[in-house]
Amino acid sequence: MASRLNPYLSFPGTAREAMEYYQSVFGGNLRLSTFGELGAADEPHADKIMHAMLETDNGFTLMASDTVPGMKDVTVGDNIVVSISGDDADDLRGYWEKLSAKGTVQMPLEKQVWGDEYGALQDQFGTNWMIDITAPQA
Repeated sequence: MASRLNPYLSFPGTAREAMEYYQSVFGGNLRLSTFGELGAADEPHADKIMHAMLETDNGFTLMASDTVPGMKDVTVGDNIVVSISGDDADDLRGYWEKLSAKGTVQMPLEKQVWGDEYGALQDQFGTNWMIDITAPQA
């Protein structure tokens, strides 16, 4: 899979409703994963969306999540992150190194509970980025 760049929206607890709405607008396949499904089953926010992905028939990809306690609060207009994901690990690590060189790492690029390598940063210009290196399929 080649790398792809797409918007990633953050919501203050309304990601499910927003993404279901976007699916009604654009069509396509919507996948939702809650914090509870991905390891936080005993948390009060277990039913909130940790990751949502809408892929449409005409090639649009929109991702989103809810913010929960401990995460940066959502400010309308500042609730978008640019996401780059794929399995071309060398290219993605190179993007990470260049974007983080003069930026601020918010979460180091490292293996996560869902199997991928993931990291988040804000570059020197204030743009927020997420890099996700897809885990090899067995």
